[in-house]
Amino acid sequence: MINTISLNDIAAAIGAQLHLAEGDNVNIKISSIATLAKAGNGQISFLANSKYRNQLATTHAQVVILNTDDLPHCKVSALVMANPYVGFAKVAQLLDTTPAAAHDISSQAVIASDVRLGNNVKIGPNTVIESGVILGDGVQIGPNCFIGKNCQIGANTKLWANVSIYHEVQIGQDCLFQSCAVIGSDGFGYANDKGQWIKIPQLGRVLIGDRVEIGASTTIDRGALDDTILHDGVIIDNQCQIAHNVVIGENTAMAACSVIAGSTTIGRNCSIAGLVGINGHIEICDGVFITGMSMITKSITTGGVYSSGMPAAPNKDWRKNMVALKNIDTLNQRIKTLEKLQAK
Repeated sequence: MINTISLNDIAAAIGAQLHLAEGDNVNIKISSIATLAKAGNGQISFLANSKYRNQLATTHAQVVILNTDDLPHCKVSALVMANPYVGFAKVAQLLDTTPAAAHDISSQAVIASDVRLGNNVKIGPNTVIESGVILGDGVQIGPNCFIGKNCQIGANTKLWANVSIYHEVQIGQDCLFQSCAVIGSDGFGYANDKGQWIKIPQLGRVLIGDRVEIGASTTIDRGALDDTILHDGVIIDNQCQIAHNVVIGENTAMAACSVIAGSTTIGRNCSIAGLVGINGHIEICDGVFITGMSMITKSITTGGVYSSGMPAAPNKDWRKNMVALKNIDTLNQRIKTLEKLQAK
């Protein structure tokens, strides 16, 4: 079923000021979102990047979310607010047509007799839920999931298909887990006895707060002794690895294919771009932004932007740079020699 919402209701919902184009009225219905270039009648678009401002002159969107500076360039109805991208996010929620992960409690699910189910819980076929599990109101669990012994999952949390939650994991309310996420698997703990690896049982848990989102095929290891902890509002992209005993502070975001080694603590409101590697047993303070392909080997104690990845360059330039880098020690010694000669 397609959701529709009036311009007036959208303005109220996102906290925007409505400016109507000639012939429009507050009751016009919006049914979907599109880009400025492709939007048409009954669709809403947004402008969050000024480099696309020229598209305002030609867009056929019914209404555009934008800021005050861009309003004079808009030929159609506009919703004006300080952060149009936030407005886009809120409208996307209003018009969301994503289906439920499950629609009832399937007769093909395997549910232990002592599992405690809240109201309006939905469980898909072939899902296995073991003894001692507690599911809050409105929890949705898609098909082929596994929920291990004594797990707790808070109200309105949603698991897509094939998610595995190991034993003793605790998950808060309003969380979202994409397909094939694995939560509470063993951390990489081994002792070496004369060349033979001796496994160390991982005895901690994973504790996840409210409003946490975990991407597809991301793995979060359980603690070795203490717990692995993700605090409220953390968002993790697809194919990330979070090792045992890692702690991630509130509202920190981590993009695809990034990894955090064991026993590292990440602060609040950090942003970790894609393909970042973070060493174990270090601390990163609040408010740190790490750019893509960076390698973090030491603790960071001051907020700000940190980078170490080398951007791509034409191969000819890259080869020259690598030759210069290989010779940098020799160049450094020559400079020191020249400085000594000048000092005499």
